[in-house]
Amino acid sequence: MPAVMHSNVVRRGRGPLAGLMRGNGLFPVFQPIVSLSDGAIYSHEALIRGPQDTSFHTPDALLVAASHESLNFEFENFCVTVALDRWGELRESGRLFVNISAEVLVQVLKHCGRDALIELVSGFGVLPRMLVLEITEYERVTDMDYFASVVRDIRSAGVSLALDDFGDGKSSLRLWSQLKPEFVKIDKYFTNDISQHADKLKTIQALQQIAAIFDTSLIAEGIETEEDLRVLRDLGITYGQGYFLGRPARLPREQVVANALDVMRDRRVAVFPELRRASNSGSLSRLAVVEAPAVTLTTTNDELAMLFLLHTKLHAVAVVDGTRPVGIINRAVFMNEYSKLFYREVWGRKPCMVHANLEPRLIERNHNVDELVGILTSDDQRYLVDGFIVTDNGRYEGMGTGEQLVRSVTETRIEAARHANPLTFLPGNIPISQHIERLLSSGVEFVACYADLNNFKPFNDQYGYWRGDEMIRLVARIALAHCDPQRDFVGHVGGDDFIILYQSADWELQCQGIVSEFAECAIDLFDIPAREAGGIHAEDRHGVSRFFPTTTLSIGAVKIRGGAFTCAEQVASVAARAKHDAKSYGEGLYIRDTQDFSTQ
Repeated sequence: MPAVMHSNVVRRGRGPLAGLMRGNGLFPVFQPIVSLSDGAIYSHEALIRGPQDTSFHTPDALLVAASHESLNFEFENFCVTVALDRWGELRESGRLFVNISAEVLVQVLKHCGRDALIELVSGFGVLPRMLVLEITEYERVTDMDYFASVVRDIRSAGVSLALDDFGDGKSSLRLWSQLKPEFVKIDKYFTNDISQHADKLKTIQALQQIAAIFDTSLIAEGIETEEDLRVLRDLGITYGQGYFLGRPARLPREQVVANALDVMRDRRVAVFPELRRASNSGSLSRLAVVEAPAVTLTTTNDELAMLFLLHTKLHAVAVVDGTRPVGIINRAVFMNEYSKLFYREVWGRKPCMVHANLEPRLIERNHNVDELVGILTSDDQRYLVDGFIVTDNGRYEGMGTGEQLVRSVTETRIEAARHANPLTFLPGNIPISQHIERLLSSGVEFVACYADLNNFKPFNDQYGYWRGDEMIRLVARIALAHCDPQRDFVGHVGGDDFIILYQSADWELQCQGIVSEFAECAIDLFDIPAREAGGIHAEDRHGVSRFFPTTTLSIGAVKIRGGAFTCAEQVASVAARAKHDAKSYGEGLYIRDTQDFSTQ
């Protein structure tokens, strides 16, 4: 195939690359593609190299030379031929991924036809069903429908298809949808340091949903660290490729690198990176909208009064010009004027616009939380009294009240806190539960710790919420500092309650370190007289003044053995009981075994 089509050009080429091609100076290397579920080698990708210790050794240099010598098409065909020839020579029975650009694939099919192509592949001793054509430079496809027909023709002979570097900025979701390749390779940008970047993790999760729709297996490229491998494995990515799993070599690997195999066989789960921020933005879809009638620029005061009498619960009314709201009239203010002596006789038939606030607050249906919070914190509190006008694409939709606004903002903030606590930015209840479920599913043994502050309420009452918030943030900082971010999960339930889920073997030492360091640092948040006295005088929950020692931290720990629990709620419950015991017994760290709860 390729040899026939480029031989004349290569013979007359005078550049160094043409010389290497004539003299068989290029050779293939093979990099394993590994099943991330068990570490088995699924296939190899063929990559081309030039002579060792020369400027033409790397593929990038070879591609530059091919472009400079106008041998792009010939060079690419040569690479495919060399790879297939060597693979057949080695009598390998596994799958082989071979790179080919969309443009070259189309040209090859035009010149050779499908049958000649398959015959040539088979002539190298490679079974078509074990060949995967990895399509590169597919952003250059101009006639996607024709390219799809080419792919169908090849696939009918048993050859599989992969899209390379998906997500590199040149990717085509339409191409994925139209070709429905058996494999899609995730660009290494998204896999590199995924253990540290929640946004990359979320992107790959989105790709997984697309892959499920098209019945495509994902291959994560560029895996270079243990931490990234563990995250990708736990995400459920089917296959992986990268230096940590195995570097390209002249001979195919029979087994994955030992360190990588240890990771894939290790039942401990990865701690997924979380967005370390609480989102204040987004829409408040739950905001109730009152479908209230509106008045126009010509509506009279008498007509407006009749409208308010018919709609007794209407707190205000919008003034619209066509479908566009231009003002708002407060019910109480208007009716107070309308009830005055001789008002109806003098002003009853005149337009009601004289009573309108011509600067109403307009909120789009998919409004932003920050925009609504601005109403609550604004110096102009008319908007809480008058309410606001809800629009849909600028058209009048209905009315909103101040009470509904406060409730909706509160509910949205509470919902956001379930994902990321707004004070510490630590994962909230939802990520905590998800991580517990993953631990339970893996069957790995772990330790669930519930941390809580002792004598925090009197401290907060005495010094105010600002210093109370500082103390809660102190707990978060110390807990994170004493935990292994790759093994241990730190979450903030709310208030002064924290959850730590340990997979580290030295978890007990870490807990003791948290308790000890907190005791040393928290004392600085008290004033000097309280430090000298060892506490403060404050009212207890019954309103009785008494002495409270300085704030300390209690941690209740429960060892969770595989199969002991079936859901996150059970684990959280026993951890909370262990925390209660720790506070009752006055110990910094109190350890309970799951067997302690079996008879209760």
